[in-house]
Amino acid sequence: MDPAPLAELAARLQERCLRLGITVATAESCTGGLIAKAITDLPGSSDYFRGGVVSYSNEIKMALLDVPAELLEAHGAVSAQVARAMAAGALLRCGTDTAVAVTGVAGPGGGSAAKPVGLTYVAVADRTGSDVRRFVWSGDRAANREASARAALEMLLERVDTHEAAARP
Repeated sequence: MDPAPLAELAARLQERCLRLGITVATAESCTGGLIAKAITDLPGSSDYFRGGVVSYSNEIKMALLDVPAELLEAHGAVSAQVARAMAAGALLRCGTDTAVAVTGVAGPGGGSAAKPVGLTYVAVADRTGSDVRRFVWSGDRAANREASARAALEMLLERVDTHEAAARP
């Protein structure tokens, strides 16, 4: 796994967040903290990154991110609905301007016909709403986790860019 792409995305995110005064939080499942690691590997990240939750179990998703049990029961942990709820929970719990969440099946096991290995949902949320995207990666566990973290950082950058565009006269 090549860490350079994640480091480059994290550096771009940090520059923009610091310039705009935007704070960020993470809620991670299948990435296991990889997004937060990429962010906090950079000196100065504490000036905009408030924290994150690695919520591998449904119990932690419910207890720390306020994901409703009904969503988990109806859609499963790997779903667009749960990704949105995780992002909203991180936003609220960490008191940030924006948050990102990732839930998926990293592999090599755990997949099914309906939810194959590589299926991942990434959501970003801020006070104006949220966006979620579905991905199906085809790599091994490490590659799927890296691709998910990269997608999350890219979506955070897009969301921060909307803040910047809205601030322009």
